[in-house]
Amino acid sequence: MTFRKINKRQVLVATGVVMVLMAVGFIATNVGPLAPINVTVIQVKSESLRPSIFGVGTVEARQSWLMGPTMAGRVLRVHVDVGQSVKAGQLLAEMDPVDLDQRLQAQEAALSKASSVQTAAQAQLADARARRDLATTNLNRQKELARQNFISPSALEGREQELKSAQAAFEAAQANLQASRQDAQRLQAERAAAVQQKQNTRLIAPADAVVLSRDAEAGSTVVAGQAVVRLANPASLWVKLRVDQARSSGLAVGLPAQITLRSRMQQVLAGRVERVELQADAVTEERIAQVMFDQIPAALSIGEMAEVTLQLQETDPALVVPQASVQTHQGRTGAWRLKDGALNFVSVQWGASSPDGRVQALSGLASGDTVVVYSDRPLSVGTRFKVVNSLVNKAQP
Repeated sequence: MTFRKINKRQVLVATGVVMVLMAVGFIATNVGPLAPINVTVIQVKSESLRPSIFGVGTVEARQSWLMGPTMAGRVLRVHVDVGQSVKAGQLLAEMDPVDLDQRLQAQEAALSKASSVQTAAQAQLADARARRDLATTNLNRQKELARQNFISPSALEGREQELKSAQAAFEAAQANLQASRQDAQRLQAERAAAVQQKQNTRLIAPADAVVLSRDAEAGSTVVAGQAVVRLANPASLWVKLRVDQARSSGLAVGLPAQITLRSRMQQVLAGRVERVELQADAVTEERIAQVMFDQIPAALSIGEMAEVTLQLQETDPALVVPQASVQTHQGRTGAWRLKDGALNFVSVQWGASSPDGRVQALSGLASGDTVVVYSDRPLSVGTRFKVVNSLVNKAQP
């Protein structure tokens, strides 16, 4: 009786172990890590794409001004505030003129004196001219008398000496007059410089604009060139766009653009590429372009972030797969291809991509090939898989 009971227990235990092992095996091969990987596949077809270039930028003003003095000084008054619209020629701020008024008065007095000196020099020149003319007449008369032997040679020599002296006095008067004129010109230039310096103490708006900031207040001391007020032309706003160099092929002036501002994500604004800068950013590996709005929206903020999509020309027909098919395996870029019931990774040269998530396969695949679009786990050569869905690759109009 005891032997039979032991055998029954062993049978029960053995049966339980087998059932557990079967359950574990079932779970491992159907649910666990040994379960086949579910994949979604699609068939490669040839079609045309309308690729695009995507980038992020900031709203900037094409025309902006930093209004400040041309020499160091103290701010006397600031007449405008942030956000205020100003007209061309409007007074924005004033600098303390310090001693400019006194210097102008001194220049006026010096110019008056120079005018008097110039008048005196002109009178001296007229007197010297008259003396020279008289000496010339006397000499001619004495020459005629000497020819007739009415006067001695020494008397003729005296008249010649008088003419030389008169000519020297005339030339000296001419030099004095020229010097007085040059002195007057110098004083006029110095006065003009003082007037210009005084005008520079008044900061005037160069064009219709909006005040972006007040960088100095009354009483502040600023250096030459330091901004007191910053202005921008609201009609010149554009987007400074940055595009990854690797995805910038086709970037050119005139491309149509779709602009989405961070403050209005649901609205798409139309624009175009106005300029492509020759200098790229070597640090961020980006190319820079300026995108104009077809119509500048109201209440646009300078410095606001914007997403920009540039539409390129439609490509020639080529093999196309979903962007999700692009994979990297062992350092190679390509796609998982399903052939003869097995998965193998093929290297692919990818081409242009479109906004709807499709990309050209320039080499490595053939028309009619089946490639994996999605898998619930990473794939590797020899792994078990199961096709759960087969998509239809429809050509886009």
